[in-house]
Amino acid sequence: MHPLRSFLFTPGNHPRKVEKVFSVGADAVILDLEDAVAIAEKVATRATIVEALKRPHRGLGYVRVNAIDTVYCYGDILAIVGPWLDGIVLPKVEAADQLKTIDWLLAQVERERGLAVGKIDLLPIVETGLGVHRLDEICGSKTRVKRISFGAGDYTRDMGLKWSGEEQELAFTRAKMVLASRVAELEAPIDTVFIDLKDRVHLEASIATALNVGFQGKLCIHPDQVPLVNDAFTPTAAEVARAEKIIAAFKKAEAEGSASIQVDGYFVDYPIVVKAQRVLDITARIKAAAEAQS
Repeated sequence: MHPLRSFLFTPGNHPRKVEKVFSVGADAVILDLEDAVAIAEKVATRATIVEALKRPHRGLGYVRVNAIDTVYCYGDILAIVGPWLDGIVLPKVEAADQLKTIDWLLAQVERERGLAVGKIDLLPIVETGLGVHRLDEICGSKTRVKRISFGAGDYTRDMGLKWSGEEQELAFTRAKMVLASRVAELEAPIDTVFIDLKDRVHLEASIATALNVGFQGKLCIHPDQVPLVNDAFTPTAAEVARAEKIIAAFKKAEAEGSASIQVDGYFVDYPIVVKAQRVLDITARIKAAAEAQS
């Protein structure tokens, strides 16, 4: 399983940006057909994106198509699906039926083009009040969706919220996304972009908040954000060493009939061991992805 710490957006109609974006170090790149592309260029940009994805590149290749209620979504999907595509980002998702429709369409195109059904990942962006209201339904759609993502730009616009540097106004929605994902047995969600490119202090705080409340990664809009996001969502050497120590000590104690011990004064039982194993699993995925791309 590939790590998904960072998803970096870039406009699909900017050849120079598309050419460079895969070299930045993001776990996944999102070539955009939606908000970053003018209406007059949307159709022509599809071919540009496919050609870019066909070339050798580092990281996963996703495409943000236009929303399902636009005249472009169907054509976007028919144009971009192929063995070169890792996933589709579907914006402005507000209902489970939208995901079921796109899931069905993708399955037909995959069969038609000789791909395994389910090969193409589907990442919804929940970014409206209605979408947040229906989070349980969306997360429980029983489709190929493995995780959801948060779009605070459209969400704050839709809700009439001021998007502050501190992002306190996003706390409820972030918590609800993590909870709904867990209840539906999805992976941890992907957090929103941070749009003030000059405000590193609040960017770092936003990244830390996403990590602390249970997101597994973050959407990015500038290459400079990627290293900060990757570093934050990568366990440190000290965290890895501690996780290894906890697991080793617990295995020894368990073999001797005990399921609760202390490690360096810290109480350890099964839930703590599970969290420690999660640190090692994330580290292993990051290492494997780096070795595969070296």
